[in-house]
Amino acid sequence: MSFLGVETSLTGREWLGPGVEIDRAAEMLVQATGLPRAVAQVLARRGVDADGAEGFLAPQLRDLLPDPRGLRDMEKAAARFLAAVEARERIAIFADYDVDGGASAALLIDWLGQAGITAKLYVPDRIDEGYGPNAPAMAALAEAHDLIICVDCGTLSHDAIAAAAGTDVMVLDHHLGGETLPPAMAVVNPNRQDESGDLAHLCAAAVVFLMLVEAGRQWREGAGRQGPDLMAMLDLVALATVADVAPLVGVNRAFVVQGLKIMARRGRPGLVALADVARMDTAPAPYHLGFLLGPRVNAGGRIGKADLGARLLACRDAGEAQAMAERLDQLNTERREIEETVRAAALAQAEARGCDAPLVWAAGEGWHPGVVGIVASRLKEATGRPAVVIGLEGDEGKGSGRSVSGIDLGAAVQRLAAEGLLMKGGGHRMAAGLSVARERLEDAMARLSELLAKQGADRLGPRALLLDGVLMPGAASVELVERIEAAGPFGAGAPAPRFAFPDMQITFARRVGESHLKLGFGDGMGARLDAIAFGAFDGPLGPALEGHGGARFHLAGRLELNHWRGRTSVQLRLEDAARAGA
Repeated sequence: MSFLGVETSLTGREWLGPGVEIDRAAEMLVQATGLPRAVAQVLARRGVDADGAEGFLAPQLRDLLPDPRGLRDMEKAAARFLAAVEARERIAIFADYDVDGGASAALLIDWLGQAGITAKLYVPDRIDEGYGPNAPAMAALAEAHDLIICVDCGTLSHDAIAAAAGTDVMVLDHHLGGETLPPAMAVVNPNRQDESGDLAHLCAAAVVFLMLVEAGRQWREGAGRQGPDLMAMLDLVALATVADVAPLVGVNRAFVVQGLKIMARRGRPGLVALADVARMDTAPAPYHLGFLLGPRVNAGGRIGKADLGARLLACRDAGEAQAMAERLDQLNTERREIEETVRAAALAQAEARGCDAPLVWAAGEGWHPGVVGIVASRLKEATGRPAVVIGLEGDEGKGSGRSVSGIDLGAAVQRLAAEGLLMKGGGHRMAAGLSVARERLEDAMARLSELLAKQGADRLGPRALLLDGVLMPGAASVELVERIEAAGPFGAGAPAPRFAFPDMQITFARRVGESHLKLGFGDGMGARLDAIAFGAFDGPLGPALEGHGGARFHLAGRLELNHWRGRTSVQLRLEDAARAGA
């Protein structure tokens, strides 16, 4: 049954509230714990009962960290890593060019640096080399190194790893594995086909962290030595977890909560410099990691020097870090300009092709490979369908895809590669990368659409707006929002709670910038709140509320704290609205 009777909102969505079971569980939580009803609703939706509430609201790594030895090849990988350290061997780190790869590399560089070892960092160029290990690079690294550690890549790189003959290679990754493993001495990956899948939500940096935990244990037990302080490295794990859109469940919650505390101490020069150029003026939160820091770290791999992000995260010199952060900030600005050009062209092409197919896709001449993933994400958000965007150059296209909940894009792309329709491809449930011959493009996308249809992508309707309950403006206090935030962090796999404010009177509404809406609303009895709706004028929401004409509306969105000139206030991040009584 529709929540507040809203079957079709201003954005075309049905509103769905918590079911009877959730309401009942929330009431039991309120009675047993004394938590505010709004907080209890959030916990109940996540399946948390009264006994687990305290631990959930204060996640501790000691309670949630899995035993690293639960992953295949972990003990072997950690032992080989320690052997290289103790023998002062020459170590190379081959990392992916995104935030997860950069953070993974920085974790190893940091740990090794404290042990007195300088590792060689190698990050492939996105355009010239593409994703993952390649045979020429691996062969060259093997000639000068005794151990190569591939992070956030390598699970499907059979030929490239074989090219490193004579040198040990270990893989620390999280991307979907194939039926066979590459010829590495160890492949630690929670998404290997022979793994249970219990830790499939880990990003690569988390896998690296677990390897370092196991290495520390082996060092203590075998040599009585104490390794570097791993807790101080959780800022990198938190950044990678959020930026790689890993589900914020289980140990990932503790990684992010504890990592944000470490980040707030401003002890890592690279992150300090990056936060400063991004003009972060409040304590770090998941939003900052995903939308301010992450895109800047990624900018080097997208359109600049591939290893710049990893080098910044590993940098210990404040002056060098500042210079690199400023360069990444500049590249991020350039990236946004390129992205907007490609986004407009891709959306027009996708709309002409039709946005109700199981797959929404677009391909264009010379589209920069560094922005196709971001544009695919924009198409997915605009259409509610899995999306693939491909940049064509010469006889080849390089593309990236983003999926929606319930549709495993990575597996479909991997199947496509196995069928020979792609030159290569892989990924995970929510994202994938691929290379395709120009002459096979149409056939490959038709087959991918067919595979996604079998998963139900052709039956995806307008996404319902899931709401956690009703609030009134007078109840939306700073204290309440702080207590709701303690139920986070919120993000992938743990959506931020959304509340409806019923039958509200609009007190003012004005356009901000090109497409945003700022408004005030109240209950007519003196209590009021401010709200912001980003991109409201890109659809019907902005015009309808701006021209409200005195009508009353149900308003829905997420509560957040607004810090301005030393004052903290509550505002609603408005996502949808519906006419009251309609």
